[in-house]
Amino acid sequence: MSALLTVKDLRTEFLTRDGVLPAVADVSFDLKRGEVLGLVGESGSGKSVTGFSIMGLVDAPGKIAGGSIVFDGQELVGADEETLRRLRGRRIAMIFQDPMMTLNPVLTVETQMIETVLAHESVSRAVARARCVEVLGKVGIASPSERLGQYPHQFSGGMRQRVAIAIAMLHKPDLIIADEPTTALDVTVQGQILYEMQQLVSQSGTALIWITHDLAVVAGLADKIAVMYAGRIVEQGPADDVLSNPTHPYTRGLLDSVPATTTPGQRLRQIPGSTPSIMQLGAGCAFEARCTRATSACSLMPDMVTIGSRSTRCWNPIVQQPSTASTESVA
Repeated sequence: MSALLTVKDLRTEFLTRDGVLPAVADVSFDLKRGEVLGLVGESGSGKSVTGFSIMGLVDAPGKIAGGSIVFDGQELVGADEETLRRLRGRRIAMIFQDPMMTLNPVLTVETQMIETVLAHESVSRAVARARCVEVLGKVGIASPSERLGQYPHQFSGGMRQRVAIAIAMLHKPDLIIADEPTTALDVTVQGQILYEMQQLVSQSGTALIWITHDLAVVAGLADKIAVMYAGRIVEQGPADDVLSNPTHPYTRGLLDSVPATTTPGQRLRQIPGSTPSIMQLGAGCAFEARCTRATSACSLMPDMVTIGSRSTRCWNPIVQQPSTASTESVA
């Protein structure tokens, strides 16, 4: 099966008073229909900017400075706004971390959902409303017909996020980009939404990019994982392999810092130091100052190399037997 989405050498920059900030650099991955990619990393690693770049939502002073984004055979980098507008919502949808970035507080949910349908399809309002009721029911909102007439403030945080997911599902898009949509929700609601997204992917063949800093979430959701650090992907491959036997020291550090993988009574392991400013990155590996495996070779930026089933950006990758930090223990 050919890839639905192919991102190649993507570079997204922001012009600031202090110079050019390369928020995303040399990012490459592909995604097939029905696949789930977990895009993982700390805050500021470039995950969300990657998603916005795919959607064509990078506004000035930001711009896509290089690379290619091919969606179903169509190049999106350099595409005109009308082309992107036709794709957004209908074939590519995005779920934001804050549902109020999707919902207008002064309009009823019914108005917002129906207008979303009518923006891309010539159907009657009755047909559009029936679809809205159906989709709200699929995301677990009880009495969807009655709740359509309510305003966003009349819903709880979890219910607002369900509405935002329902809006993303209205046109059964080929690709959904979910930008940490469950971060602010309690564990029970989070689990319900993850289940609903899994059902959507399995039943409709929708491809999903799940952006998160939470490895426990992607452990049970993603088919593939791409780990980002300081604007670059440092490791990617099948989820089970990346989580059970990581090759990049940063991925290893992320896994070691998960409480579930720490022996009770022992101190929680952590990555030393802090994420560097992207504005101040040198020519070498951005993780060098925090890495216990760093050598003189790390003064130069490594290329992505293939190790087994995955690729990694490291001069001194971890090559060993699978660790005890398995997918099950992370989850």
